[in-house]
Amino acid sequence: MLNLQLKYKPYTLDCRGHELKIGERTYIMGILNVTPDSFSDGGDHNDVQAAVEHALQMIGEGADVIDVGGESTRPGFAEVRAEEELKRVIPVIKALVEHPDINVPISIDTYKAEVARAALEAGAHMVNDVWGLQREPEIAKVAAVYNAPVIAMHNQSGTDYDIDIVMSMIAFFENSIRIAKAAGLPDTHIFLDPGIGFGKTAEQNIEVMGRLTELHCLGYPILLGTSRKSMIGKILDLPPKERVEGTVATNVIGVVQGMEIIRVHDVLEHVRAIKVTDAIVRRR
Repeated sequence: MLNLQLKYKPYTLDCRGHELKIGERTYIMGILNVTPDSFSDGGDHNDVQAAVEHALQMIGEGADVIDVGGESTRPGFAEVRAEEELKRVIPVIKALVEHPDINVPISIDTYKAEVARAALEAGAHMVNDVWGLQREPEIAKVAAVYNAPVIAMHNQSGTDYDIDIVMSMIAFFENSIRIAKAAGLPDTHIFLDPGIGFGKTAEQNIEVMGRLTELHCLGYPILLGTSRKSMIGKILDLPPKERVEGTVATNVIGVVQGMEIIRVHDVLEHVRAIKVTDAIVRRR
């Protein structure tokens, strides 16, 4: 049975008309990169038809949320201008929200306030910010105006930490939470993400994975994104598309430590694995 010191009770999250019952089961967020250069699937779905088909496949496999990203955040990535990011994501978001067979929340993966605003205007339901609302704090105000939940991910430039890494992450999140609440976002609309693979070495990622429960002190639900990350590749010595089993292992470890959402490329395998994990760790 899941026996963690969570500081929030199960609640129903209103995702701009879509409901997620946080605390009852683990939700699966399917990754939809509409980029030419993402580390694992760059170029696979970067036209509207291919993106919609992949979203439908992931939903058919059991995805609860689709996360649309238009800028690669792989190591060594080149930033793209907002105009280019908008060209990539807005037609896809519009096609997804207008599709009669797509009835799940759509998340926009961006740290740019301008892109978040346009995506929410186009019908997106959540904002997933890889810079924890701190690169462009205006993004929190945009989310509040549209009554959209936000996911604030831990990130930093470089991998040096002056203090214990988890304590440093907690301090980072406290700042993200201040930004979100100052913008008018309610507690129920704030999610945290430990940022596996961002601003951390492989060894630091492994340490954080073993200490995820410590982040519950902040009192907010947590999303975990480990899918196909280099940490797994270094352990298994395998390329990104052959890291499915390793990714499943990390997400099972995450669910045992109280993660509420997992963000993945390989949906079907995770739906099956997490259903079993939930049956064991979330028994009432």
